[in-house]
Amino acid sequence: MSATGNDFLARLEATEEIKKLKYRYLRCLDGKDWAGFEACFVPDATGAYAGLEFSDREALVAYMRKNMTEKMVTLHQVHHPEIDVDGDEATGRWYLQDKVIVEEYAFILEGAAFYADRYVRTEDGWRIAHTGYERTYETTSSTADLPSWKLKIKPRH
Repeated sequence: MSATGNDFLARLEATEEIKKLKYRYLRCLDGKDWAGFEACFVPDATGAYAGLEFSDREALVAYMRKNMTEKMVTLHQVHHPEIDVDGDEATGRWYLQDKVIVEEYAFILEGAAFYADRYVRTEDGWRIAHTGYERTYETTSSTADLPSWKLKIKPRH
């Protein structure tokens, strides 16, 4: 295979690995698997979520661990990845759809945003160097406004 073909295959492989990393980030976030979530980042990773700023992995993970409690049900899905790989660095844009339910406060949030990420290849594979999003919209509602609303949660194993 030509050098150009090898480069294409290497970028394609890196793109697939980055997709798996982003999906793991979301799965660990929603599953509140904080060790798995932390492992998605390099130590000096930064974050910026619609006004919340984090200067390193430790601060970002600590915030999520404290604020995304077991009493919250969350759903984060990303779609339409635009990933550009340049050697051992990459950038990615993703369309986010999310939902947060806090039954205790009769609260539901739904929204969308665009993520803008930076990734680096490490000895342990691709990791997030920066993640963040800007909201396109956000809605909130009260479950009290929906008389038939019920929440059933399947216990995690």
